[in-house]
Amino acid sequence: MSTSASRIGQRFQQRLDAGRKLLIPYITAGDPKPEITVNLMHGMVKAGADIIELGVPFSDPMAEGPVIQKAMERALHYATSLSDVLDMVAEFRKTDNETPIVVMGYLNPIEVMGYSEFAAKAAKAGVDGVLTVDIPPEEADDYISSLKNKGLDPVFLVAPTTNTERMAQISRAGGGFVYYVSVKGVTGAGHLNTDEVSDKVEQIKAVSKLPVGVGFGINDAASAKRVASVSDAVVVGSAIVRRIEENATNSDKINSEVCKFIQELRAAID
Repeated sequence: MSTSASRIGQRFQQRLDAGRKLLIPYITAGDPKPEITVNLMHGMVKAGADIIELGVPFSDPMAEGPVIQKAMERALHYATSLSDVLDMVAEFRKTDNETPIVVMGYLNPIEVMGYSEFAAKAAKAGVDGVLTVDIPPEEADDYISSLKNKGLDPVFLVAPTTNTERMAQISRAGGGFVYYVSVKGVTGAGHLNTDEVSDKVEQIKAVSKLPVGVGFGINDAASAKRVASVSDAVVVGSAIVRRIEENATNSDKINSEVCKFIQELRAAID
């Protein structure tokens, strides 16, 4: 398998060469309040995260289910902006220069900042990849070239309904890894069928040199283990964010509950 020279590509190469699947936890930056995010990121790495997916709060997160929508509302209560998220990444980088970070969000805040300015600021902060849910690769030439010019990987989604031709196009446009959305629905949706996921991952790999991460609908250690057996990486979001919500008034409890869950996921995947 070919991976890029980016931090994401290197991390996939190292882990997969060692026979280990990757764990990519998602949190919304600034949830439940901005000052806990960086500390939580460090905790997740210690607990076994290979790559961190950091959500940019947005008012209309159309791909998200209710759990992450509420997380974004909590973060927006503190007016957490795209610039704030990049500042958090820069803060994290002061003591961790190894763990890849993928910023995940929607196009509007990036459009407002401007592609080139965003790419420059993101690269300077230490971002490695950008997953923008609502820009299709067919309309993303300027966006993709701005990111790649600064060494950032544009990460794109493949859906259960994506045909093979489009999978190939998405793979050519993207970098880092391909993110396969394992269910027809929003984040946190259930009904995960491992056989279907396995078939789709094989289809993607037939037309792509990039590793494949699978997310949406992975709610516990057992489902993480099943998905890891048929993919290169497991992305877990809503199940983590739910633990943040349940302990929103207690920062220490958030850290301990989230990290304990990530350790469980890690053990199951390994």
